[in-house]
Amino acid sequence: MASRRDFIQRGVGLTAASFLSVPLIGCASSAPVRHGNITTTTPKPVKQMARAAEQSAPSGTGGMMEPPPDIFDAQALDLEFWLRPRTIEVTRPASKERAKLLYWKDGEIIQSAYEDLCHLMRDVNGGNEARNIDPKLFETLWGTQAFVQRYGIESPVEILSGYRTPASNAKLREAGVPAARQSLHMVGRAADIRLANLNSEVLGGLVRSFRQGGVGFYYRAGPRGGWIHADTGLQRTWKG
Repeated sequence: MASRRDFIQRGVGLTAASFLSVPLIGCASSAPVRHGNITTTTPKPVKQMARAAEQSAPSGTGGMMEPPPDIFDAQALDLEFWLRPRTIEVTRPASKERAKLLYWKDGEIIQSAYEDLCHLMRDVNGGNEARNIDPKLFETLWGTQAFVQRYGIESPVEILSGYRTPASNAKLREAGVPAARQSLHMVGRAADIRLANLNSEVLGGLVRSFRQGGVGFYYRAGPRGGWIHADTGLQRTWKG
């Protein structure tokens, strides 16, 4: 695992690279098809890597570094972080949608952007039914993304599951998929997420440090790894 110093140095390298207009991995996309302010795309791979980041990474890492868990603590954030405008970039792999939305500014939610985010969080497996999502959940998702951006990680939040109808939730349970009988997904207060370049342990630890609700760690083998469940219910942690 990379040391605190190594990881911070890499973050500085990535930041410098961005000023030199060196593209980061995963920043390109194809021609968009729009639904309101939501863009449906098929991402194109970016072959160039930020040389500054490579040079700042320790040898043997291949440019990929696992951040030390203790470096990610939302309780260290100052008031300025929370008062700035909030733009969140999210993707929905199941529907191939992508959106980058300014949804909060000057202490108020921007209604049109909020509605677009709620649409993106709809039940894609249950007739595309949508409902209002708890703003505190968006706050946690935005905060997580904005936090790691300070260390040079520019990755959209992947929404694997947002709102679920009771029928969809029941089908998941019948299929043996981890889903609570009274899941907060059914009331718009939970999301299953991933963030590229962060493993589940580090991502879950960061989400938990916001102290906004429950955090579930779901570890899975494979190149994509597992995912993190984040909700705005009771503060608790579990592994599945």
